[in-house]
Amino acid sequence: MFSSVFIPNRGEIAVRIIRTLRELGIESVVGYSTEDRNSLPVMLADRSVCIGPPESVKSYLNVGNIISAALISHCEAIHPGVGFLAESHSFATSVVKNGLIFIGPKPETLKELGNKIMARQIAMELGIPLTPGSEGSVDSLDEAVEVANEIGYPILLKAAAGGGGKGIRVVREERELPKLFSLVKKEAESAFGEGAIFVETFVKNPRHVEVQLLADRHGNIFVFGERDCTIQKNHQKVVEESPAVVLPPDIRIEMERDAKRLFERIGYIGAGTVEFLYSEGNYYFMEVNARIQVEHPVTEVVEGVDLIALQVLAAMGEDLNKYLGGDKGRLRREKGEGLHCIECRINALTPGKITHYVQPGGYGVRVDTHIFCGYEVSPYYDSMLAKLIVYGESRGEAITRMRRALLDLRIDGVKTNIPLLIEIVSSNKFLKNDYSTDFISYIEGGK
Repeated sequence: MFSSVFIPNRGEIAVRIIRTLRELGIESVVGYSTEDRNSLPVMLADRSVCIGPPESVKSYLNVGNIISAALISHCEAIHPGVGFLAESHSFATSVVKNGLIFIGPKPETLKELGNKIMARQIAMELGIPLTPGSEGSVDSLDEAVEVANEIGYPILLKAAAGGGGKGIRVVREERELPKLFSLVKKEAESAFGEGAIFVETFVKNPRHVEVQLLADRHGNIFVFGERDCTIQKNHQKVVEESPAVVLPPDIRIEMERDAKRLFERIGYIGAGTVEFLYSEGNYYFMEVNARIQVEHPVTEVVEGVDLIALQVLAAMGEDLNKYLGGDKGRLRREKGEGLHCIECRINALTPGKITHYVQPGGYGVRVDTHIFCGYEVSPYYDSMLAKLIVYGESRGEAITRMRRALLDLRIDGVKTNIPLLIEIVSSNKFLKNDYSTDFISYIEGGK
């Protein structure tokens, strides 16, 4: 068992990790920027260490400061959380080289999966369905034009090292390609330090479905079902739910099987998610998120597990069959306890001080957050304030409960996306489960 774990992250994910570590009897040490000195993670952690000024590049992305802080704090492991350095193979390599344990995949796995082109090539070798596209990166506009003409418009231009919805543009016709090709290349270089991009077919009206897995060092790979993450704004997820009721049972089985085969092929260790597009009875591999996902609580509720705890146990070298094997460890889904869970991401639209905060509660409601009355929403970091998670015996019950919880939620002092979320869960299209990845445009267009 680890005695102490360093958390170089902030916000609700840092709070989430601290709480699980406390249940496991492990000391938590949080690394924080000067902007976050009065944050909830700093208040809740057993110890805290300042790792730099407000700018992420000088604090939460500062590998030297983070490693030094973990070492002087006598921590044995680092949990990177989500975002920042969570999927950085160079950071994971530094962690390991300094005698610490990285709570996540092996550095070489992160390197392999961090490049979407490499991940597509692995999926191709395994015969997992892919959208048509370039076999590798497209290094010139002429090459992009050639591929686009071969597969047909519309197409997607995507950064090979992309993530978090950045470095992606839809090109609907050839005259748009020169400008957008240049734009995506510059964005990729700026955001990820690598300008490689590739081309793939733009799938019309798809659903975005992902499969959650977790593997240990003993060869065990556990599949925790799927999540529907179709509702997005600017390629950023807004609403997630599980199970993905849009999937036919045979497609669900095939998708989970392919996700597991992919993890077996690369020798994956830790928590990870395989993302797919689903459209008209077909599914297509997109990418692997080699970390815990923001939306992991949806799976925790549906399956009755603590994924953060399992992450930590896997990093310690534990055989997860001790926790998930046999009748005692059977997942809720396997026991026939079919819950439906929905998560809404509560985002700030403006910075400022929260002057009034009322958190919803009641049966079937969970809130993961780091905010409180008086909390200052910073312009330096991600805008997510909370994750509102509800569950019910059916999708209809979960939707009703989510609408009630959103109406109960009060956050004053900053503008938020709560009105949009209420509109989403009240929409007939959402109620009928009849929508695709352009749903937010449909809502905002007032159709």
